[in-house]
Amino acid sequence: MNEWIGERRDVVRKEMHRPPGEAPESGTDAVAIAGLSKSFGDVKVLHDIDLRIGKGERIVICGPSGSGKSTLIRCINGLESHESGAIQVNGHSLGDDRKSKLTIRKDVGMVFQHFNLYPHLTVLRNCTLSPIKALGMNKREAEEIAQHYLMKVKLSGHEHKLPSQLSGGQQQRVAIARALCMRPKVMLFDEPTSALDPELVREVLETMLELAGEGMTMLCVTHEMGFAKAVADRVVFMDGGRIIEVAPPEEFFRSTTNRRIQSFLSHVASPLESFVPPKAALA
Repeated sequence: MNEWIGERRDVVRKEMHRPPGEAPESGTDAVAIAGLSKSFGDVKVLHDIDLRIGKGERIVICGPSGSGKSTLIRCINGLESHESGAIQVNGHSLGDDRKSKLTIRKDVGMVFQHFNLYPHLTVLRNCTLSPIKALGMNKREAEEIAQHYLMKVKLSGHEHKLPSQLSGGQQQRVAIARALCMRPKVMLFDEPTSALDPELVREVLETMLELAGEGMTMLCVTHEMGFAKAVADRVVFMDGGRIIEVAPPEEFFRSTTNRRIQSFLSHVASPLESFVPPKAALA
């Protein structure tokens, strides 16, 4: 297992141009966040967040419940507003206006915890709706792209089923395909496996593993520490609405001296037990 994780990390870094764990140089950011703060009423949930993600970088965000992880990534595509600070995605600044949000969302795909598929639409229609409505694609082109990504997530043949006819793992893979149909430059994953039965987690993680190997810029909020160890370029630990540490996986899991992180890791599944790689990846 340890040998596989080492090999997997070499694969997902093959297109990176900096040492593991080092922040990107200025001008190479896929996402740049500076001084970001956010409150819900009188409760401040994000405190002066600074974070830069390079193009093609895989970031795993972890931490205890209520630490602001999901709020942070929802702020990136404007699903949540923020009181202060700045967010840029591929050089485009996110503002409160509808135009800037639409510009950002064309570059950002989002996969939610509870799938958020339209229950009355077929799998194919779920995947083609946004490209047709938001990007102005014609139906034929949108369906060709949808077929391509449904094949990529191993759901060919399910195009005309309704979400209710699929398992939870299949529904989440449809959600991933739907996001990819918008041809995003950045993918956000908000605890994509937490609503799944344990036996369905693996199939979703394997799909995300493939994306990581293809160089997709990814920010993933997850408690799957095995996935973090195998795929992440850097692990971001949050607590109390603040970023406590940003480190490459080797340092985060093996040599962190932060007692809060040590306590967190002692209460989650072992990094080597929570994600078992597919046999094909070991070949």
